[in-house]
Amino acid sequence: MSKFNNYNFSGKKALIRVDFNVPIKDGSITDDTRIRAALPTIQKVLDDGGSVILMSHWGRPLKDIEKKPHLTLGDFSLKPVAAHLSEKLNNEVLFADDCIGEDAQQKASNLQPGQVLLLENLRYYKQEEKGDKEFAEKLSKYGDIYVNDAFGTAHRAHASTAVIADFFPADKKMFGLLMESEVKAAEQVMNNAEKPFTAIIGGAKVSDKILIIENLLNRATDIIIGGGMAYTFFKAQGCNIGNSLCEEDRLDMALDLLKKAEAKGVCIHLPTDSIIADKFAADANTSSANNSEIPDGWMGLDIGQLACENFSKAILDSKTILWNGPMGVFEMEKFQNGTKTIADAVADATANGAYSLVGGGDSVAAVNKFGYTDKVSYVSTGGGAMLEFFEGKELPGIAAINKN
Repeated sequence: MSKFNNYNFSGKKALIRVDFNVPIKDGSITDDTRIRAALPTIQKVLDDGGSVILMSHWGRPLKDIEKKPHLTLGDFSLKPVAAHLSEKLNNEVLFADDCIGEDAQQKASNLQPGQVLLLENLRYYKQEEKGDKEFAEKLSKYGDIYVNDAFGTAHRAHASTAVIADFFPADKKMFGLLMESEVKAAEQVMNNAEKPFTAIIGGAKVSDKILIIENLLNRATDIIIGGGMAYTFFKAQGCNIGNSLCEEDRLDMALDLLKKAEAKGVCIHLPTDSIIADKFAADANTSSANNSEIPDGWMGLDIGQLACENFSKAILDSKTILWNGPMGVFEMEKFQNGTKTIADAVADATANGAYSLVGGGDSVAAVNKFGYTDKVSYVSTGGGAMLEFFEGKELPGIAAINKN
């Protein structure tokens, strides 16, 4: 049951933490996925006759200005987001040039039912990332109800994502519709997965995915490993991987993971072959090779044909699928076939009744690139947050709402 949907916001000011950390180039938003994902939550409050105060971060202004003195806080302004959001809502979005200054206080105080106010970038203040209580309290004064709809920042114990919830009673703090759906999808896979449950884990480094793989060993029946991280497993087993990516200091860890999987009866699928290249470039010469014998001077940049077939079969036999990480350098056309094949298989399995969750920036980008967004069960907006959830960690943004 949705606490948010059941709440009547009539005459109330909803203070909503959103994740509007979207790519902006030359003042224009190049991907508004996160903005569109927040629209149903905002619209519900407005339809009820309430008003909305939105707060978000964008980039890392203080850290970036320290490294690049030519930048100013203005380069990190959320003002372009306010203009874009106005178009999406077909409703003027007011903008406060600060998040805790006099302008913000006045505009929040004067806000009328049906109006929307976006506060300036929270990370103009170091107190936000430090989880400063006084800063959180100042923000809390703007709204009658606190709504966290920013799953992408749920793994951060920041002032606006976790600490602020302490200033609202249990019945005046809740998840928004996006956050509710993200948590529901993640819990479906982690706690209620129908088996066979296949986790597809890709990306460059084993070290980045070690915790998620270890946690999934207790839940999944099959784990597919692709991307650059696969070559560390092959090198650990004494194979010649040429110039392929490899974490030399993680060879023992890779072998340990394979042993743990075997002991738990979890099937680890490593790619049999690769599309190899003589350099890391879009115009590289390419060939194919078995992953136990990649020639010196060559590197694996995508899974090969046999791996595509084997992985697709495992996916099509699954009832639950988690996909985190690409199979190769899919940004380059020559090395995108493996990731696209996986996307095809996940879409086909979903059409056959499997539940599929795609999360992590690169996987989401791949699904969007190949046009499969509507052909999987759920696409998560939270890369780091989803990863930490599947590592078994408690997310501060979720815990703060659940705490009475």
